[in-house]
Amino acid sequence: MTLFDLALKNIQRNVKSYALYIGTTIFSIVIYFTFVTLKYSGDISALAETSKQIQGIMSASAFVLMIFVAIFIIYSNSFFMKKRKKEVALYSLLGVRKRSIGFLLFFENMVISVLSLVVGIGLGFLLSRVLLSILMKLMNTDMFVGFAFSMDAVLNTLLVFFVIFLFTSLQGYRVMYQFKLIDLFHAEKKGEEIPKARIIPAILGVGALAGAYWLALQDLMTSEAWRTLGLAMPIVIIALTVIGSGLIFHSVLVYILSFLQKRESWAWKGLNLMTVSQLLYRIRGNAKTLTIIAILSATTITAGGAVFGIYYNAEKSVLENAPFTFMWEGDPISIDAGVIEHEDTITIKAIRVTEDGYEREYSVINQSTFEKVAGYLEWSDLHTIKEGEILMIDAFYDERWSIKQESVVIDEKKHTIVKQYDKALLNTFSFGSITIVVTDEEYSSIDSDERTFQAVQVEDYKNQLALSEKLEASAVSGNFSSATKDYKESIEAFGSLLFVGSFLGLVFLVATGSIIFFKMMTEAEEDKEKYAMLHKLGVSTRERKRTVRNQVAVIFTAPLVLGLLHGGVALAAFSKLFMMDLRVPVVLWMLAYTAIYTIYYFVTVRGFNKTIQQHYMGES
Repeated sequence: MTLFDLALKNIQRNVKSYALYIGTTIFSIVIYFTFVTLKYSGDISALAETSKQIQGIMSASAFVLMIFVAIFIIYSNSFFMKKRKKEVALYSLLGVRKRSIGFLLFFENMVISVLSLVVGIGLGFLLSRVLLSILMKLMNTDMFVGFAFSMDAVLNTLLVFFVIFLFTSLQGYRVMYQFKLIDLFHAEKKGEEIPKARIIPAILGVGALAGAYWLALQDLMTSEAWRTLGLAMPIVIIALTVIGSGLIFHSVLVYILSFLQKRESWAWKGLNLMTVSQLLYRIRGNAKTLTIIAILSATTITAGGAVFGIYYNAEKSVLENAPFTFMWEGDPISIDAGVIEHEDTITIKAIRVTEDGYEREYSVINQSTFEKVAGYLEWSDLHTIKEGEILMIDAFYDERWSIKQESVVIDEKKHTIVKQYDKALLNTFSFGSITIVVTDEEYSSIDSDERTFQAVQVEDYKNQLALSEKLEASAVSGNFSSATKDYKESIEAFGSLLFVGSFLGLVFLVATGSIIFFKMMTEAEEDKEKYAMLHKLGVSTRERKRTVRNQVAVIFTAPLVLGLLHGGVALAAFSKLFMMDLRVPVVLWMLAYTAIYTIYYFVTVRGFNKTIQQHYMGES
């Protein structure tokens, strides 16, 4: 029997152990292949307006995914190597040369890698149409998509993953040369000392997180902290979050578990004492992994929640800047009366004033025009002015950083601003953002040429692209704005970001769930003797399963809760900065993340119980 034959037999024997690893790797390859395929896709190139943007997003996402998957595969491979060190030591004890054992491990890894690559690229090709259809749906684009096979995408995927798999295969080959025989036999039995509960690191951990959260929620423009730290502020927040998370798992969790261990009324109930002892015994080994998973979860939740929030609010953002579907300067253009909901002709004058040495241009409308347009838009806070008073309308005004004006000099006469509006009365693209409202009499006296604009509101504005293109071609001045076009461009840009963010987040989630699964399965192998002993002592299956559920729940829940907290604070800061209501999309995103994460919890509990049960059933 050759080494290659032996490698195949080992894979067949351990296929259940490798199943989740292979599945996660294949899923990562499918997503990577899809991103690269979209980068080279002819269907995407046909979207002339957004093709370069989408291809750029796919390239950047593929790079991020490549780095993450490389880390995941290398990290996961180390678990399998640890699990198989005893088997490797046995080969060595039987007289098999180190070089032969190294080649055996190399062949095994390469076979799994080639299998994953072939299946991943095959599934990626078959699913490319489905995934491209999802992208088109998110972008609100009606385009027929076929199977997208790209040899460039295949070669790119093969090259990237071959390098990653070659590295992990060489990692397996080097195992025999890194450890002594006795170390290999006892690789699974290396334990840790139970850490002592220390109050100072625990307080520092909570303090670091509290400080990070406080800094993150400070106002960008008015906060003294931002003025002091400047561009270093985000770095300080991230550093405090990482340090705080590490101390939470190293110290705060130890403190809580030690407190529970000392409560006799709780500790001596069922197998609670064993559960706490097991968790404490491995807390140092798990702390680093849990910290990484918490930070990764926070990153996924923050990035995904932000992108989903922007996509969710895309229509609202468009309508805030373009209250009318179409607006252009010039004469009316014939439009089918059946689609028109409202149309109006608006006249304005432009004035230039010098303020603090700077010349500014304002659009001016009269009180009657303001009341007519604002009334149609259902503004509730209309304000009547008299001579010497004006209203100022600035859609981009933000009291946090915009300069608040008290007055404007028009025709050498000072006019007091009695009301400041921070929303758009007319489409900002064609009309400008800052508008002044004066009395009808003063408007007539302003010595400036009058300009005429047409404002039209149509039904089902999102699906009026053909009408938008017709009007834009007919608008003589070129000063044309379209809510339809703005919505299309926004939804295409944010739809592609949501597509990438969702699938990247899914890969991160699947990978982090798999890492916890591998870690818990390693612990199940180490604990199976203890559970077999408890079984012989009469501990019921029900009690054993409850203990396993609790033990696994702590490892799953701790990083999830911390990740949700980190992500929630980051998204609250994002919402505050951009004055965007993200409550609904963020809650939906977090629920979806938690639901998938919970599935991994149940899969892990089932695997843990199965490992234990198979062991003591085999003994009996």
